[in-house]
Amino acid sequence: PSVKSILKSSSTNDSMQRAGLRKTALSFKPASFLLIVTVLTVSCAPSAHPDSYRTAREQMVKNDIEGRAISDPAVLRAMLKVPRHLFAGSKNIDVAYSDSALPIKENQTISQPYVVALMTATAELTSTDKVLEIGTGSGYQAAVLGEIVKEVYSIEIIETLARESSKLLHELGYKNIKVKHGDGYQGWKEESPFDAILITAAAPKIPEPLTDQLKTGGRLVMPLGETRTSQELIVLTKTENGLDKRFVTRVVFVPMTGEVRNPKGEDS
Repeated sequence: PSVKSILKSSSTNDSMQRAGLRKTALSFKPASFLLIVTVLTVSCAPSAHPDSYRTAREQMVKNDIEGRAISDPAVLRAMLKVPRHLFAGSKNIDVAYSDSALPIKENQTISQPYVVALMTATAELTSTDKVLEIGTGSGYQAAVLGEIVKEVYSIEIIETLARESSKLLHELGYKNIKVKHGDGYQGWKEESPFDAILITAAAPKIPEPLTDQLKTGGRLVMPLGETRTSQELIVLTKTENGLDKRFVTRVVFVPMTGEVRNPKGEDS
């Protein structure tokens, strides 16, 4: 459904229930870079649609984000501004501002708001940064990034999601976000280097092509681990001497698939 139809058909629900940490992010499959959809220039704000969900967003930010020790002003402003109910889909309208991951199309999820805020804050972003996101999904994390940084490049392995998230971001007026369909393991070399990279699915190893695309001093935030029940959320900072690794917390993300698990030239 379009932004207008969701807004028209949905009623206000200001009493959102908190939920615990759940699975977030995407499943990846190998895919060629078939579709490129662009929405690029400078940072912008969503267009001015009537917003009956502001109170719910304020409660979410106060209770589930500030209340859990995230204090970066830019992250808080972005989480308060981005209309998560539009990215969550019409079936999730009544729980769009709960602190939980929610199912979206193609058996994927929109990540828990706290995890989105945590990953964004961990990346230590500035207004002049160029950021790469691996795993667009419905576009929610990209929109949060787009409120903070100059340019966002996002790769989505599922063509339907790439197309629909790009359309929604365009409808909301984000002109600094570019979405591409493809396997994110190889990154977006022609647009590198990046100040920060966020991976929104658990990888069994650190993707070397992505660390190669980081600027010196850049940060890569990702869930790392083989199991489906628990991984480590880590941040890697690129230095002149290599990568400095810091543990953030334990998380549960769906696995990143594609070339990260089946390198080219190996049997499936």
